[in-house]
Amino acid sequence: MGAVKGSILIVDDEKGQREILRMILGREGYDVVDVPGVREALAQLGQREFDLIMTDLKMQGQSGLDLLDAVLADDPQQCIIMMTAHGTVDSAVEAMKKGAFDYLEKPLERENLILTLRRAFERIGLVRENRVLQKRVESIATIPSMRGEHPKMREVFRIVGKISATNSTVLIVGESGTGKELVARAIHQGSQRRHQPFFAINCAAIPDTLIESELFGHEKGSFTGANAREIGIFEAANGGTVFLDEIGEMNVAMQAKLLRAIQEKEIRRVGGKVNIPLDVRILSATNKDLEQEIRKGEFREDLYYRLNVIRINLPPLRERGSDIAALVDHFISTYSAASGIAVEGVSRPALKVLMNYAWPGNVRQLESVIERSVLMAEGSIIQPEDLPSEITSAASQAGMVPFELPPEGIAFEELERNLIIKAMERADWVIGKAAPLLGMTYKTLQYRLDKFGIERPEKRSKT
Repeated sequence: MGAVKGSILIVDDEKGQREILRMILGREGYDVVDVPGVREALAQLGQREFDLIMTDLKMQGQSGLDLLDAVLADDPQQCIIMMTAHGTVDSAVEAMKKGAFDYLEKPLERENLILTLRRAFERIGLVRENRVLQKRVESIATIPSMRGEHPKMREVFRIVGKISATNSTVLIVGESGTGKELVARAIHQGSQRRHQPFFAINCAAIPDTLIESELFGHEKGSFTGANAREIGIFEAANGGTVFLDEIGEMNVAMQAKLLRAIQEKEIRRVGGKVNIPLDVRILSATNKDLEQEIRKGEFREDLYYRLNVIRINLPPLRERGSDIAALVDHFISTYSAASGIAVEGVSRPALKVLMNYAWPGNVRQLESVIERSVLMAEGSIIQPEDLPSEITSAASQAGMVPFELPPEGIAFEELERNLIIKAMERADWVIGKAAPLLGMTYKTLQYRLDKFGIERPEKRSKT
């Protein structure tokens, strides 16, 4: 017997129908399990996974639609085929609108059955490939300081996962402390160059007189102090990746030489006469608006277009406040383990302080604050008094909302409803993340959402 093509769960209250299907599909090479109803099907699904489910639409007790709803609620990508008798085709079409792959009319025709299964398993194969790619993207999100579920961060992870395997130049744009070098390293690690060198250089930290030598190298005697030949970063990184951080600080003369190196794929050491072939991927980053720098004459437009083939915009931490709690947990775990201090978490009041702070230094600043707080904590839970005073005072002022009660009074419930909606929007409609913003427990916020009939806008539009 050949390799098993896949596993199928058959759900039908007609024993004869189940036996026929088990015989036909068994001969076709499928691993088949059959059950008489929804309850038994859910019990099987609790024990193992099936590639595909074939279920009768009309059965005694719960229907195939009930099974469809229960299964897709747990796994929206589960492949399900409905089997329907004459007169119930409309219900089968409804099932497809809900997410069923297809339907088959009884009595089943063998050729149509086999053809439908082939199409279904082609779709299952594509779903599996997508899941592998998604896991690859998600794995990038586990890089320290790169965790986040905010839509803007998910977009960053998606782009990184999509373009890492290419050789395109990438421009990473974001404020200081947002993790631009971490993104660059993630791209390198996801590429075919991962086993080759990765060099990061801060263009703002090297004097204009030395940056050409630093990047391209120099020959002995090419300038005062050049007592020996030195290879530069580009030559040392041949076959790998060069990350040019703060590219907006590079002087215009050096920009012209960098442009030539990118275009010609070769470099020449300072004082040298031989062109050296170049095979490096160039990633660059800036916290400046390069288009504005171009208008000011401070950055070459042609170089900008060479570097900006793929652009990744890293949001500041203040724009993804819903990620702060997860980042705090991650940094507490990291630094409590590194220091040997048993700090297990952060109190709700301390987390509220952290959520109210603007974080001008972004994730890098948050990491430093949590490292300090772990060292200063008096107990196993970080309290507001364990945080730096500049954080607590600034967050306190930010959290104060000037408000004067008008003579005519206010509609308090409407005010409360609006505050809840704003908190849910800031937390991307995740109750567990919105509750601390309002000083509520999960259950209290859930009660108020139900009380006011507040739902996510997308959900309302579908009803």
